[in-house]
Parts: sequence; C-alpha cells; structure tokens
Amino acid sequence: MNNRNLIRFDWAIKRLLRNKANFTVLEGFLSELLKERITIETILESEGNQKFDNDKYNRVDILVKNSKGETVIVEMQNQNEYDYFHRMAYGTSKVITEYISVGEPYKNVKKVYSVNIVYFDLGQGDDYIYYGRTDFVGIHKKDKLKLSDKQVEILGKNEPFEIFPEYYVVKVNQFNDIATSTLDEWIYYLKNNEIKDDFTAQGINKAKELLRVDRLSEEELVTYKKYQEDLRYNASMAWSLKVDEEDRIRKEERKNEKIQIAKELKYNNVSIDLIVKSTGLTIEVIEGL
Repeated sequence: MNNRNLIRFDWAIKRLLRNKANFTVLEGFLSELLKERITIETILESEGNQKFDNDKYNRVDILVKNSKGETVIVEMQNQNEYDYFHRMAYGTSKVITEYISVGEPYKNVKKVYSVNIVYFDLGQGDDYIYYGRTDFVGIHKKDKLKLSDKQVEILGKNEPFEIFPEYYVVKVNQFNDIATSTLDEWIYYLKNNEIKDDFTAQGINKAKELLRVDRLSEEELVTYKKYQEDLRYNASMAWSLKVDEEDRIRKEERKNEKIQIAKELKYNNVSIDLIVKSTGLTIEVIEGL
C-alpha cells in the first residue's frame, strides 16, 4: 500500500467525504481537533458549500450537522486572502441565520464551529493551530460573566461561549512535520498527503485506505489531476502577480529617489542638462518639479 500518494483533503471533501459511508474520515479529524467525539448526522446544503464545475479551485468548504444538532463549517483556503477573517465571521453568521426559522425563539440558535484549514500565512503568529471563542470579562473587576442557574437549567449550557460560534484556524504550512499528538498526525497528512504506518489518530486508518490515488476510477483520476494542475496554475499566477507587484514597487521607489535627487540639484541651481544626465529623468519631469 502506498501511503505517500494520497488524495488531497480538499479534493476528497469535494468528491468523496460527502458520502455517508465515508463520514468516518471527517469525523475522525473533527474529533481530534474539537477534542470530543464527533458523529456526523448529515451533510447540509447551503449556498456556501455547493460545488460548481466552474469554481476557482481556490477554496473548498463543507457544512455538516453533528448528532447534537450543532453545525460545523470546514473550509479550506489555498491562496492568500487578506479579508479571510471577515469571511469567517460572515460564514458563521450566515449559517446561524439560515438554520433558524422566522418566529423561532433565539434559544433555538444552533451552535456553530468554524474550522479553517489555510495554506497561507493568515495573520501573524508562530503557532500552527489557533482557537477562538467568545468570553465576557469585566472591565473593572476582570471577572468572567457566567450564565445564571436558571439559564443553565433551561438552556442546557454552562458557559456563554457555548452559545456563540467557536473558531479554529489550522495554518498547515507552519507545521514542522513532527507529529507529537494524534491531531498532529492529521496536520501531517494535510500538509504532506501522506499517512505514516504508525499513525493512530481517529479516522486516520480509514483515510489511509479510502484516499489512495490508486483507488480512483479513470474518470476521477482525470478530474483529480486537472484539480492539481489548476492549483499549480493558480499558485503560479499568484506568485507571478506578487513578483510583478514587487518589481513595480521597486521601480516606483527608484523613480522617487531620482526625483528627490533632482529636486535637491534643482534647488542648488544645477543645470537641467546635468540633472537629466545624473538622474535619467526627462526635461519635462524635472521642469515640473
């Protein structure tokens, strides 16, 4: 068995992991990340997680409902997006409003988990897994706001954060490839498309068997290779745009330096011809300074 030639997780989410028979794989990853046993009841369809043939191969997301009626957004992003945090906030808000009906009491708002697997350097931070939740802390006394006994009784929650969305950010490329926990084993796969024989994380053995490239049909293999090529193309285009922008900035900086020099020479009554020779700027530009 080739454990080094496995399907990318983002493509697997698009094509394979929506099948109920394969829920074990996603359940295993989520169980390790959320540190509780996750059982997927169904894959929900919303505007955000529908698959279109003309998508940009840049992002993948799936929305699932677990056995407790909570919703989990799993989103994967391959390329840099500066407003990605805003999209996370929008995504959870949209799910909350989509799955509560008009006239329902607010207590029926479902818990939402936002799991974000990113292959770019989102924000600034040295870790590779980040977790965020909503806590209310007193401005003066620094105490944490709790639910009342009655709220605990009727809502079935112990803390306010259990009501609000929780966020996980996995910065895959910052993982150092040293798996020291079962969660790390999943991150290792996400980064390297490889599952080692001694890995024991929940769902990892199912993934090792199910996500082998050699299990794909001929049609699936063609589609998968096209997906990989599109990812490479998009990465190349993004790199080219970055290089072009850096080059434009350097040229602009050099031009500004020349203009500054020309201003100083002009201020000191140096002849226009000499300024042209010294800076390479045109007479029109120099006379306009």
